[in-house]
Amino acid sequence: MNKRDLIYESKKMSGERRKELQEFCRNLNIKFNNLNMLDLALHHRSFSNECAEYRVYNNERLEFLGDSVLGLVTAAFLYEDMMDNPEGDLAKIKANVVSEKSLAPIAENVMHIDSYLVMGRGEELSGGRHKPAILADAVEAVIGALYLDSGYDAAEKFVLELIVPEIHKVQQDKGNKDYKSILQEYYQKDHKTYPVYKLENQRGPDHDRIFTVTVRLGETVYGPAEGKSKKSAEQNVARQACLILGLEKD
Repeated sequence: MNKRDLIYESKKMSGERRKELQEFCRNLNIKFNNLNMLDLALHHRSFSNECAEYRVYNNERLEFLGDSVLGLVTAAFLYEDMMDNPEGDLAKIKANVVSEKSLAPIAENVMHIDSYLVMGRGEELSGGRHKPAILADAVEAVIGALYLDSGYDAAEKFVLELIVPEIHKVQQDKGNKDYKSILQEYYQKDHKTYPVYKLENQRGPDHDRIFTVTVRLGETVYGPAEGKSKKSAEQNVARQACLILGLEKD
């Protein structure tokens, strides 16, 4: 462990917080030799921004590390599991399962990270505990913390338990397909150009914004469709177009 990650070792963790983190570990069947590492992984930067005493105590460095561990474990599994598939197939599935869209539900429904996060009051009041980006980042931070605390094998086992079910969903077409890629491949083949997405509208507060998007293929416009982010709205309108064009079944 880097010495900088031990800055707060001397700060006594409350008995209540220790019990919370032990509960978190039991629920996921993981073990931390140093619960301070796990605690660090669950501290959002909004807390350190509001509390001068903890100004460098957040999970961003662990998130950076965990992202790489997650990517490596997932890529290695796909390499062995899909021996007859080309690199492009592996890359698409990997991009799907390590995305915010996949990790956020894992964080909330499997790991229940939202119950253990420490964040600033402002972020808390804006609904930060349930924001997909914050949840997904925390998953990666926990992976990074486990890697530092217990080594690669422990981190690999944990990642596979979380990610393999998501991989199987995509392989069985039960996951979230990349409709933008499907539509692009179809249209580009005959027209040598790309679908054009247009943001038509956005409404709602920053923490609960709704985006409305259309997609144009030549002279034909499909949509509109809505989503909680611009990307999800684009996926939704691409799906609409795929269904109309017969590229997908409802």
